[in-house]
Amino acid sequence: MEVSATYLLQLFMNGLMLGLIYALIAVGLALIFGVLEVINFAHGELLMLGGYAMALTLPLVGLSYWPSLLVAVIATSLVGVVLYEGFLRHIGQKEFERSILTTLGISMILLYGMQYLFTATPMMVDTAYGFDGVEIGSIRITLTRLIAGALSVAAFTGLYCLLKFTQFGRAMRAIAQNREAALMVGIKPRHVARNAVALAAALCGLAGAALVPIQLLHPAMGQAMIFKAFALVVIGGLGNMTGAIVVAIALGMIESWIGGFFSIVWQEGAIFVIMIVAVLLRPDGLFKRGSMRVG
Repeated sequence: MEVSATYLLQLFMNGLMLGLIYALIAVGLALIFGVLEVINFAHGELLMLGGYAMALTLPLVGLSYWPSLLVAVIATSLVGVVLYEGFLRHIGQKEFERSILTTLGISMILLYGMQYLFTATPMMVDTAYGFDGVEIGSIRITLTRLIAGALSVAAFTGLYCLLKFTQFGRAMRAIAQNREAALMVGIKPRHVARNAVALAAALCGLAGAALVPIQLLHPAMGQAMIFKAFALVVIGGLGNMTGAIVVAIALGMIESWIGGFFSIVWQEGAIFVIMIVAVLLRPDGLFKRGSMRVG
């Protein structure tokens, strides 16, 4: 089989764009675990809600991409606040079984609730950009993929600056590293945790909104993504957001190359094979395991 350099480069770019979206999901999951030490199985449904918020807003604004994206991010952020105030704040640290049961129940309610409202039939989401693309040399990237990648990079840059250079970010890292010491210096854990969940939900909503013009929208789309996100966080090192980003981009590349050279069926299993091998060789993850490390 003769493979051209153009084909390889096309697979590389497709994988990079997909990996950046995966990274948005994984970083949000790592953020919640780093601050609350809670395993959020409803994280995938935040992705799905962001996608539906985008799809429902688009016809109201003449298929305009940016207002719909903003609505999706704000809507999922508010859902994150409700999720924290209603459920997550009542779960103590290290109560892994309770967090799994609670968030899994929320996940099922959201999944079947959306199936009741919109059915399980996948739908395509059109934007004003349609199938417009950008030619880079001999390869072509659709504008929606390019925007999704650019939004992801902008989100990571903003998140890094927020955590590294702002008082809120320092408070968030302090809670993640030593909750008791943070309390002694006057940091309010509930306020910080609520904002952390809202921020993680906003990232997931952004990922969902960026993903639906590329892939089909359906109520179960978050189910497949959440298990990938868990695998990414485990491989990257729990609490290490840099690790989650790097591993997510690598996964996007691997999926693109497997789909390009082999059957698409192999794509779904690849990440879990990698996770098993990584856990056996590096139980703490490929990167140093830490409390919400940003670098």
